Amino acid sequence: MRQYPIGIACLTAALLAAAISSVLFAQPAQPAPLAAAAAALSAGEADKALALLQSPPASGPDAAQAHNLICRVRFTLEQFDAAATACEQAVRLDPQNSNDHLWLGRALGERAARASFLTAFGLAKRTRAEFEEAVRLDPRNVEALTSLGEFYRQAPGVVGGGVDKAQQIAAQLDKVDPASAHELRGKIAEQQKNFAAAESEYKQEIAAGPHPAFGWNALAGFYLRRQRYAEMESAMHSVLTTVAHDRRGVVALYDAAGLLIDANRDPTLAATMLDEYLKSPSKTEEAPAFIAHLRLARLKQQLGDPASAARERAAALALAHEYKPTQDFRPPDATPQQARY
Repeated sequence: MRQYPIGIACLTAALLAAAISSVLFAQPAQPAPLAAAAAALSAGEADKALALLQSPPASGPDAAQAHNLICRVRFTLEQFDAAATACEQAVRLDPQNSNDHLWLGRALGERAARASFLTAFGLAKRTRAEFEEAVRLDPRNVEALTSLGEFYRQAPGVVGGGVDKAQQIAAQLDKVDPASAHELRGKIAEQQKNFAAAESEYKQEIAAGPHPAFGWNALAGFYLRRQRYAEMESAMHSVLTTVAHDRRGVVALYDAAGLLIDANRDPTLAATMLDEYLKSPSKTEEAPAFIAHLRLARLKQQLGDPASAARERAAALALAHEYKPTQDFRPPDATPQQARY
């Protein structure tokens, strides 16, 4: 599974901007409450997941998994302090778990993005250390490799970054996920203003991966940044075509809609993509359903349909009432009955 954006965050411009990716929940067999919480997390049902995790065990084999899940739910809600606290507990309980270190690194990275310069400096170094430990514990952990590669690519040398290190991670990714290797090399080339090489890498990503819709998204994002809007929109339509034949890649619709929203182009197509994603049974935590509903609410408002906007906002709140952006958004023409949501 590719990056979200759920998902994907930047560290401070002065220090680093670590792209945060998310992963599908993948753990050994779990007791019923943890399995139900993991399923709720994937479905974007943050309130339900937190209710199931309300009293996590203090010790034992399930305790670390429970705290990791709490961390990930809080992460989707953009409650990064709480996420980091939960993931720190997971790491204390199971220090040999690669994914626990990965998620702690992600949460610390988001905290760094919002911190003062001096605080961000220390958090950035901790972020790097957690990503490096995740890779040390499992050199084939694609998400950990990708997060570490993004850190190295964007972070300054003073906190341990470096393009040469990112290139080394790309070489490691060649062995376990060639599509991710091409995407990382594409970003490195783009950063170095070698735009022809970057475009070539993104196109190779499409051919290399089992779910080419993610590669089309990467290429579309490149076209957006280069202001090649016609090619970006063509790539967007390729995402739709590809997903029609690869339902496991349906999360790419969420990412593609986000690109269109960022570009302020074709809100109708963006709304269609989000609607298709929300109808799918293959929703994931890296594309939280409650955020998809909120994005759709804003698009409906933009398209002159405040009633639908109010319904989408209500759907988002029903899944995650603590998500502050949904609390703050109110369609201006909503009726009093709708506005109470």
